[in-house]
Amino acid sequence: MGSDDASCESLFACTRCGDCCKGYGGTYLSDADIDAISRYLGVTVERLAALYTRESVGKRLIIQGENGYCIFWDKVCTIHPVKPKMCRQWPFIRSILVDVGNWKAMAASCPGMDPDAPAKKILGCVKGALDG
Repeated sequence: MGSDDASCESLFACTRCGDCCKGYGGTYLSDADIDAISRYLGVTVERLAALYTRESVGKRLIIQGENGYCIFWDKVCTIHPVKPKMCRQWPFIRSILVDVGNWKAMAASCPGMDPDAPAKKILGCVKGALDG
C-alpha cells in the first residue's frame, strides 16, 4: 500500500464474507491472471476464456453465476492461490478510489472496510496503493 502501511492496514481487514465477489460489474483479468488461472485449473487459455469469462470493452472479465457471485466463488474463492490482481488489491483499486465517496459507499456493504476513516487517511493510502 502506501509508505505508512501499518496506518493503511487499519482501513481494511478482510472478513472473507465474499461480498466483494458479488456484483460490482465483475473482475477484469490481465494476461498474467489468465495464464495463472488457466494453469491452476489445468485448462488452456482458450478454454478458460470460453467457459469462465466474457469480453467487456476489449478486456476479459470473469463471468458471474446466477447468484450474482463470481463463478469461482463457492463460500470461498476456489482460485484463491491465483486470484486476479484486482481481487488481491481489494479494496485499494482505482475504480473505488477515484473518490473518497466511493470508499464510503463500498464500506457500507463491505464489513472489512472502515466507513469512518478520515478522508485524508483514505486519500494518502490510496495514493500509495496506486503509486506502489
